[in-house]
Amino acid sequence: STMFLVGLSGGIASGKSTVVAVLRELGCAVIDADVIARQVVQPHSKAHQQILQHFGTEILLENGEINREALGNVIFSQPEKRRLLNSITHPEILKEMLKQVLKYFVLGYRYVILDVPLLFETRGLTRFMKYTVLVYCDPPTQLARLMKRSGLGVAEAEARISSQLPLDEKRKWATHVLDNSGDWESTRRQVLRLHARLEDSLDFLWARLAVGTAVAGLGGLLFLLLRHFIS
Repeated sequence: STMFLVGLSGGIASGKSTVVAVLRELGCAVIDADVIARQVVQPHSKAHQQILQHFGTEILLENGEINREALGNVIFSQPEKRRLLNSITHPEILKEMLKQVLKYFVLGYRYVILDVPLLFETRGLTRFMKYTVLVYCDPPTQLARLMKRSGLGVAEAEARISSQLPLDEKRKWATHVLDNSGDWESTRRQVLRLHARLEDSLDFLWARLAVGTAVAGLGGLLFLLLRHFIS
């Protein structure tokens, strides 16, 4: 029995953050792609320097950090700029994600959750996941929650939802669906059942890890880990 990866995604106002909170409460290992995406573009980082080189200082805040809204406005209307930005940030994001996966492997976790908002849109990471989980809610509930949360009108809220891949489309790709259309307790019970199923029989890896590290070194361990996830 070895550690495996679980991809988690949802849609705007579908309640993914609620599910993540329960998973963290259960002690699960969660890697947040959004948090990493912000970390890798901090001032003085490699990605930060490359972004400045290609996009100029106009997309900076006064403290030197990237103005995400300004940068978003640039790449929204220019697909080639979006591809350029992705080519700069994605390798750094993946590198940091892999480092965190390795950390949890060393700690003996049964599985690691990768919280990736665009998991089903890009589909690049899904081939590394043993399971994929979608946090779903029905369209009327999604619209009502977004309007309440953001103070948007119907037209504005519908426009934001329609800019994403519909949840009904995403659920076709997911191996597990958590329906968050109801109350918090209903969602919590579903998360608990999913966790129990994924946890199954916990198998800590200390002995095998110690032998592997002694024989092959950290580099060899990383290679074996990558080969396991890709196979």
